[in-house]
Amino acid sequence: MKLKDGFDSNYRYVLVAARRARQLSGGAPSLVNTTSRKVCKIAQEEIDAGKVQFIKPDEANAAKPGTPKPADKSIT
Repeated sequence: MKLKDGFDSNYRYVLVAARRARQLSGGAPSLVNTTSRKVCKIAQEEIDAGKVQFIKPDEANAAKPGTPKPADKSIT
């Protein structure tokens, strides 16, 4: 599988598509016009169209001011 633009790994692409497919199956409206009825395919089309964005967990914690950083796990 070729690495999609904007993703650092295929694994992250699959995680984003799966989360969006879960949202669609829960009743969220589609962000693209499509003839497909399967939520996984719709989620892929939305990602390819650039309608779905993601934030890495490390970046999300760094973006929030006042969020404590993970403790250093070194033993002293």
